[in-house]
Amino acid sequence: MFVKNLGEIEAVAFDIDGTLYPSWSLTVKALPYYTMNCWFFMKYGLVRNEMHKKEPSTDFRKFQAEEMGRLLHRSPEEAEHLMETKIYEYLKRYFRKIKCFKYVPETFEKFKKAGLKLALLSDFPPEQKEEIWGVKDYCDVVLGTEAVGALKPDPHSFLELAKQLNVSPEKILYVGNSIKYDVKGAKNAGMKSAFILTGLRKLFRIPLKQADICFSDYRQLQRIVLE
Repeated sequence: MFVKNLGEIEAVAFDIDGTLYPSWSLTVKALPYYTMNCWFFMKYGLVRNEMHKKEPSTDFRKFQAEEMGRLLHRSPEEAEHLMETKIYEYLKRYFRKIKCFKYVPETFEKFKKAGLKLALLSDFPPEQKEEIWGVKDYCDVVLGTEAVGALKPDPHSFLELAKQLNVSPEKILYVGNSIKYDVKGAKNAGMKSAFILTGLRKLFRIPLKQADICFSDYRQLQRIVLE
């Protein structure tokens, strides 16, 4: 556990993928599907890498479809349909079988009872996870960065989150599992950041100095924020 001086916190926002559930669980469950569609997902990965670098735009999905269409040698409309069916819709079935990290719903409940505003901000549409293990009902704001127009780590989506929460960025703690997208993105927007330790970092208790908080389970996060 690693903690810097947080100051006043009025809201806690969370990434979803790899933060509320272990990312490996989706990989394992969907491995046969990924294998059968490896060429498509490889192209999609290349497109997402480019989209992470783009300036904020109200035409995000249009630009993404154009880039995907170029790589697939399809029209943007065909590419958009393929992404919608193969990624956004088809993967829903796997999320129904994935369990969140231990104490996640409890954490949301306790934070809410303590008077904190809660939010979700994800690079993939939150509705893809449907009820999101019951935590959605505790949230004041639920945002997908695609709808906002810029993927993380662009500060645009983080600042839009702060605007919708009606909380100053410096009073928001953003919880995530990615150094590049979550920690740096939150810091660039003026927010505090909490980094969940997984894998070797968790095993050997290696903190991430760029983050304001490092924690290995959600009861640790509760103690840090509420005490």
